[in-house]
Amino acid sequence: MSVRCAIVGPTGYTSQYLLELLLRHPEADTTYLASHREELPDVRELFPQFWGRLDDEVAICQPIDPRKMAESADVAFLCLPHKAAMSYAPQLLEAGLKVIDLSADYRFSDAALYERVYQTPHEDIAHLPQAVYGLPELFRDKLLPGAGAGADARLIANPGCYPTAAALAIAPLLSHSLVKHDRILINAASGVTGAGKKVADHLHFAEQNESYLAYGKIGSHRHQPEIEQTLSRVAGHGVPVLFVPHLLPIDRGILETIYLEPMDEDVTEEDLFEAYEDAYRDEPFVRIREQLPNVKHVRDTNFCDVTVRLAGGNVVVFSAIDNMIKGASGQAIQNMNLICDLEETAGLL
Repeated sequence: MSVRCAIVGPTGYTSQYLLELLLRHPEADTTYLASHREELPDVRELFPQFWGRLDDEVAICQPIDPRKMAESADVAFLCLPHKAAMSYAPQLLEAGLKVIDLSADYRFSDAALYERVYQTPHEDIAHLPQAVYGLPELFRDKLLPGAGAGADARLIANPGCYPTAAALAIAPLLSHSLVKHDRILINAASGVTGAGKKVADHLHFAEQNESYLAYGKIGSHRHQPEIEQTLSRVAGHGVPVLFVPHLLPIDRGILETIYLEPMDEDVTEEDLFEAYEDAYRDEPFVRIREQLPNVKHVRDTNFCDVTVRLAGGNVVVFSAIDNMIKGASGQAIQNMNLICDLEETAGLL
């Protein structure tokens, strides 16, 4: 039987790409679009590509009613802003739905860390211990039904886009003890969809066209502690990083260039590639490349392209993803496939 899917907050970029992927999915049906807007929107008016592909009863949004949603859906995707998702997740879980949250509200296991990073109280601390960080290549055992801690995985925290590209690039080097843990520098650049649909002066076309700049307060971007948390889980101890984000004059794509120090002078480039091959040999969505990755080559895919070089006594890793697919909606589908016992690649290849 098909998995019935609901989307809460279907008017943003992540929901647009999520809905597109669900429409192509061979074992998923979109049955409920829920909005908290006073005037309930028709998503076909917002995204005309869905005309002729969605029936009226689905395309015209309904109120966020957890019990009604549970009657017609098995999984609810929360495509809401940070701070808003945790207002609805408890009710959806109580109604019996599995919840995949694309915001940051359940990414941190430590509520105090979330509150420091996002400058707001966490309103659902009770469910934080149940949340599974949905990066399958590193934590699949917690997502698979019947696989130990993952047997009851019902609340999935979909990772951030920058942290996904960073963690997949760095984790094999840590797990194979090939790099030092105390000096990791991440230069990352993203297309403007990473900022969402909010209106801001610096996101206007005239500002972004032919532009390239670093942004945010260096050393305290909200994705830095998320990256550190993931790498610390891989290494078994704290792993500090310096993360510097940049904005590219493109709509989609992330490229990260990461600098690390080899564990010792005996580390070779062959050792580095062998670590990636060992870690990702059976992973359908990680491609280990000889060539340097290009965001154009991962666009519209759920792939992460990774390569590595040993240069000037430094380990340099390159990682590319589509921030809207592997960095958001595609990874959400990958997580749905796993927790619903479907083929992991369904709807994504």
